[in-house]
Amino acid sequence: MTFEMRLRDNAARTEALLGELLSGSARADEITRPQNLLEAMRHGVLNGGKRLRPFLVIETAALLGGDAKAALHVGAALECLHCYSLVHDDLPAMDNDDLRRGQPTVHKKFDEATAILAGDSLLTLAFDIIASPDTSLPDDRKAALVLALAKAAGIGGMAGGQALDLAAEKNAPDENGIITLQAMKTGALIRFACEAGAIIAGSDAAERQRLRHFGEKIGLAFQLADDLLDLTSDAATMGKATGKDAARGKGTLVALRGADWATTRLRELVKEATDLLAPYGDRAEILIETACFVAERKS
Repeated sequence: MTFEMRLRDNAARTEALLGELLSGSARADEITRPQNLLEAMRHGVLNGGKRLRPFLVIETAALLGGDAKAALHVGAALECLHCYSLVHDDLPAMDNDDLRRGQPTVHKKFDEATAILAGDSLLTLAFDIIASPDTSLPDDRKAALVLALAKAAGIGGMAGGQALDLAAEKNAPDENGIITLQAMKTGALIRFACEAGAIIAGSDAAERQRLRHFGEKIGLAFQLADDLLDLTSDAATMGKATGKDAARGKGTLVALRGADWATTRLRELVKEATDLLAPYGDRAEILIETACFVAERKS
């Protein structure tokens, strides 16, 4: 299978599982699922997208011999958490966006209170999925995944990065501040996606660290490419508003260093990510292609 075919296939399988997890039927120990809230959750999740984070979980687990079904469930959990962050980021008190993946944002289609509750429910569902008996992993690996995801999503990770991002609209950070912000807001979940494959496979600490570093490199590349696209692309291509960083005077590495520097740095990050995978030889080809895809994406 080519990289593009594997990306589409994994996205389709992730989407199908997410559809099952967000069905109208209450799961064990749930009382009922309010219809309007469920519809808002489904709108925030089942709206296409490349499903890059689940793809990284699935492919890193495959590289290391991890259980494929468990990896699919962990990838779906991560996607629920990622989509929660998007639902909340789009709210008027945060980034105030009307469009996400070419569709109205959840608070626009429903209302702000429902969007907040939909995000809350997706966040908690992520940990429900990992801990569930349906995710067939030893308990120690489940605990490691829950801890790593909580760290990646919380005050020292994604949520903290969003706080720094909001503060950056008033007090522009320096270059190191921007790198820290982006490593938290965007990079932390991508880093987790890669490390999760090693946890699923029961890898040792050194291998976990290697995959974690790989995730850090492509997380930086993802945000740098995103900042370039925000400057050069349009809403129709991106499926969301563009040019907002510049309009708000928000500091980015592209604004600070320029597009040419960013293009060169993206090539360097792909090389650094590729070098980390050298011990795996040809088996790492899909992940190497993923690093290239992240750096060269057009939407």
